[in-house]
This record gives sequence, C-alpha cells and structure tokens, in this order.
Amino acid sequence: MTEETRLTIGQTVYDADGTALGTIRGFDEDGVFVTTREGIEALSIEHERAGHEFGGAELIWRCSQCGAVGELGDLPDACPDCDAPREDLYYWTED
Repeated sequence: MTEETRLTIGQTVYDADGTALGTIRGFDEDGVFVTTREGIEALSIEHERAGHEFGGAELIWRCSQCGAVGELGDLPDACPDCDAPREDLYYWTED
C-alpha cells in the first residue's frame, strides 16, 4: 500500500535525487506552483518588475475556489469565505 503524502504551502519539494527544487506557493487543478527563489521577498512585485515601468502591486494570498484574498502574513488554515482548505490558497499579486 502506498502512503499518501500531504503537500502544504511553504513546504520544500525535492527531485528524485534529493535536490531541493523550491517551495510550494500554491495549488490549482493542474498541480502546484513552486518558487525556486529564496523566500517570499523574492516573489515580491518589486523583484519581478525590477527595471520595468509598471505600477506597484502587493503580494497577497488568494483562494482558488471563491477568489477571496487576504494579507500574506495572515495565511489561514482554510478560506474564511468558503472554507476551502489551505491547499486551495496560493500567492497572488494584486495591483
């Protein structure tokens, strides 16, 4: 019997050789979003848009089920609007 592994946001994922690939930052129906950069700060819009002429944006969490959003520092165990599990929440940039 195969043991089930539960993936969570912030968890480090590894390849078959044990090399760290990055940390999980979100989920959708197709799989997981993994950041290969160091820390949440690397996901900031300032980093992504450095050298470009775009407006500012804020890094938040978003629910893939109902679209609810919230402060990244307050990532809940479940969506406060629809009760979707934490696995359905992912990092999102909002203008």
